[in-house]
Amino acid sequence: MSLGDDGYGQEPGRPGGDYDEPAGFDRHLTRTRLPEGEADPYGPNRRPRGGGRGGGLSSRHLITVVGVVVLLIAAIAFANRGGGSSSDSDTSGGKASAQPTAPTGVKPVTGKDGATGIASGFAHTEQGAQSAASNYAVALGGDGMFKTDTRHAIVDSVHTPDAAPALQTALDKAYSADFFKNVGLNTDGSAPKGLTFVSRTVPVGTKATAYSDDEATVAVWCTGLVGLAGQGSTKPVTQTWFTMTQKLRWVGNDWKIASSDQKQGPAPVSGDVPAAGAEEITNAVNGYGGFTYAR
Repeated sequence: MSLGDDGYGQEPGRPGGDYDEPAGFDRHLTRTRLPEGEADPYGPNRRPRGGGRGGGLSSRHLITVVGVVVLLIAAIAFANRGGGSSSDSDTSGGKASAQPTAPTGVKPVTGKDGATGIASGFAHTEQGAQSAASNYAVALGGDGMFKTDTRHAIVDSVHTPDAAPALQTALDKAYSADFFKNVGLNTDGSAPKGLTFVSRTVPVGTKATAYSDDEATVAVWCTGLVGLAGQGSTKPVTQTWFTMTQKLRWVGNDWKIASSDQKQGPAPVSGDVPAAGAEEITNAVNGYGGFTYAR
């Protein structure tokens, strides 16, 4: 990953870009386990289908900082994009609270970090490492990273104790008042009145590229939503595609991130689905909760 002139890296790929699969690309999908008693939303009639050092940081810490700071790429991309507005005029529709689901089945992940609600207690296996990487990608790509208290809790929760401190310092500088202003937020990171800030990451699949008893390297292919939904928004919600590679270490009976990196894509060709208006996007974000992912 190369950093741009602004220090945050290059803009992530968008739908419609090149999407050649890298050598060895694994098409195994990440399984999302539904809660007990919840029906299959598709129903029974679904048709079957066929390093150096810099800035006083060690190389390991520098990689970690770069890996997570690039999660700001999408926000910077639409911050630099002018014009355009969401079409609907009312953002005060249904305000249903988004509730996360919990996985079920054989040996589900039942633990959660008390401060963040992020899943914990992953299995000491290759699949457990992939499950951890998926859930950590969701946390690091969410809107909680734009608030100081929750960002600190998230970073501490998903990183190793030796990687977190340097990363906290770098991110505190990155999430500055000027950055928030460029993104379209208030100087404290909150959304302007009448607008809803959206930052959500959805893992599409995972692949373990290296594994040993105490370390694992997992690539998480993700799509994401980022922008401001609401009447008059000049930073409308857009879709991004990227692959986040995490180097995990077994610490304190769980997998934690020692370092991470990110690159754009692979992005599919954009479909013909009409873009939703401001009210519909706002209600979807507020009404649809995220998942806990299991491999």
